[in-house]
Amino acid sequence: MENNTKLANGFKTFILNLLKKKSPDEIIETAKNSELKKTLNAFDLIMLGIGAVIGTGIFTIIGIAMVGEQGTHGAGPAVVISMVIAMFACLFSALCYSEFASMIPAAGSVYTYTYVTMGEFMAWIIGWILMLEYAISNITVACSWTGYFMEFLKGFSHILPNWLVNPPIWLINDYRTAVSVYQNMGLDPSVEIPKIFGIIPFCINLPAILLMFIITILLIQGIKESTKAATILVFVKLFVILLFIFAGAFYVAPENWVPFSPNGIKGVLSGAFLIFFAYVGVDAVSSAAEETKNPQKSLPIGIIGTLIVCTIVYTGTALVLSGMVPLDKINILAPITAAMNSVGLYKIGGLIAVGALAGLTSVLLVYQLGTTRILYAMARDNFLPKSFQKIHKKHGTPHIVTWAAGIVVIIGALFMDLKISAELCDFGTFANFMIICIAVLILRKTDPNRPRPFKVPFVPLFPILGIILCGGLMLHGFMTLGISAVLFPVWIILGAIIYFAYGYQNHRRFENNKKDAI
Repeated sequence: MENNTKLANGFKTFILNLLKKKSPDEIIETAKNSELKKTLNAFDLIMLGIGAVIGTGIFTIIGIAMVGEQGTHGAGPAVVISMVIAMFACLFSALCYSEFASMIPAAGSVYTYTYVTMGEFMAWIIGWILMLEYAISNITVACSWTGYFMEFLKGFSHILPNWLVNPPIWLINDYRTAVSVYQNMGLDPSVEIPKIFGIIPFCINLPAILLMFIITILLIQGIKESTKAATILVFVKLFVILLFIFAGAFYVAPENWVPFSPNGIKGVLSGAFLIFFAYVGVDAVSSAAEETKNPQKSLPIGIIGTLIVCTIVYTGTALVLSGMVPLDKINILAPITAAMNSVGLYKIGGLIAVGALAGLTSVLLVYQLGTTRILYAMARDNFLPKSFQKIHKKHGTPHIVTWAAGIVVIIGALFMDLKISAELCDFGTFANFMIICIAVLILRKTDPNRPRPFKVPFVPLFPILGIILCGGLMLHGFMTLGISAVLFPVWIILGAIIYFAYGYQNHRRFENNKKDAI
């Protein structure tokens, strides 16, 4: 009987620990005493947001969303409707982000907000999904950056040596991509790709790896320095995109908009699913909350301002692109550059390649910033190694965790499939956007009197609409996609295993040590 009582009490304690919440006041106090430098304002946050959102989506994914790929339906010119759906799905979640970020201005984004409303275990799972979302998306962007970089170098083929302009395929691609390229060229990959010890095929995306090293070093130098770099890159890519919209508008042929939606609602929803890949940048803004001067005012402006600017730019680009080029002639790898070249505007096409490089670089920069701040928040809660909490004495940045995040992306760039990476990122983004909407509903009930510098209007309607839209697009992905729809649940299960094997135990040891010290 005594053993049964102990077992029952132990199980009860275990469940209570899983559901244990963190006080918002405790989180705010910890953030106030943080060694992270508070230097960002509303303009900086908008620049970070635009830097994260306008990148791969507008320079690469937009072409795939319109034309479609194997297993997916293209939206055609109706990609504009796809963008509106994605925007609204993001808008309701962005409002919820704004309420939390202004109320609890701390690092960690949805991980922190989930800890306050749903407890320890759900917070860990959301943090684990955020790691997938950011790291995987950066792998996708880094590999896309290499493609644009090599096209850019080819413009200087008359100046640069041939080995730099036309390096071996295996030196600028992951293994799967290299195999596909060699096969399309009519070459045997097993012959062309070198092997380690004569057995293991060796492929490496060297440009992406070198870029990630540079970005990691820049992030360690300081948040303000990183933001200045992102701002410069944002202005470059906005100039280039606006140039495309205004110059391309003169070449729009309305007949290219017919049929407007060649694949009906399936194509529109598939387009919305893919385009949503870009909107993870909204989460990246909130992850910088602890380094913002006046977070109660600046964070809502930064989040909502990002969404408004980016939606206008995306919609304008889609209308011009679909009007310039017939659907069957859209280049899915570099659609905007190819569109300019198709009408003889080669110089503008070259500028767009520069803008694409700037855009993708800014995305990498901001995504890596978000990754490190989330990992830092989880380490500070003692779910990850203590070394991840360390702040650089001179630069005021979490330098160890920044290196760790950079190395993860570098390793992933060696073997990750780009399409699967983008789809996995989408699943993660939908999950987190749904959770932030649920968290707002919970805290409105459990802590209604807490001061809220920004409040989501029309609660519970707006959060519920966010849940329905994101959940619907996520369900569409599970029903239509293959490998990624299986890998996402596998990632969650793996996260739960790591939590119970390491995170739970490590956190309990910290709590016990804290009790002993008292």
